[in-house]
Amino acid sequence: MSEDRMISTRIQTVRAEIAAACARRTRVPLDAPVELIAVTKNHSVEMMRAAIDCGLTNVGENRVQEALSKAQTLERTVKWHLIGHLQTNKAKQAVRRFDLIHSVDSLRLAQEIGRAAEKLGKVQNILVQVNLAREESKSGIYREYLDELLAEINTIPSLCLQGFMCIAPNYEDVEQCRPLFHAMYELFREAQETAPSHADICYLSMGMTHDYAIAVEEGANLVRVGTAIFGARQYTLGV
Repeated sequence: MSEDRMISTRIQTVRAEIAAACARRTRVPLDAPVELIAVTKNHSVEMMRAAIDCGLTNVGENRVQEALSKAQTLERTVKWHLIGHLQTNKAKQAVRRFDLIHSVDSLRLAQEIGRAAEKLGKVQNILVQVNLAREESKSGIYREYLDELLAEINTIPSLCLQGFMCIAPNYEDVEQCRPLFHAMYELFREAQETAPSHADICYLSMGMTHDYAIAVEEGANLVRVGTAIFGARQYTLGV
């Protein structure tokens, strides 16, 4: 089977599993749409094109420089998502390239993104990354500091808060992710009901290849899937 055909088949499988997960929802409206983000870290531009030509319109990259390099030759129109940790010194480049930045986790970073967006005459859409599991190895703000951060973000007119992102621990038993996803959905719904004036709380980004079905069941409407679409990552691109 050709690589393009393999990617097409995998995308069909992922979409079918997302649809099945939506049908199993108990707390979330069954018809609430879910957007699939193709995570393209360390995958070639050719593979990206194959996925986009199958109808995917969202591309997720972990690193700013890799996205900038790929964008030069991609020759496709997509919505760019930054899903990896962002250093403040890369904020300007990130604002130039990305439509949605998922990984805002501090006031300092939010302010830097806001300054960069203001200079470009842009309102930058962002998600706040929440570390509910309190994993020291992962980025994300702890729950007890979240409300203060959201209030501060609301004072930055060049930012539009659109929701939250989380990364679950890599449990051997994927069902252990469910309580965290459940709690994140409750946080998301609470934010929708009390949304600050400049916010548009519409996205809950959670779930990756190993746990996206459970994330969708619990309310995710953005899922970040790489391996299930492209296979194992390639580490020879040099970008």
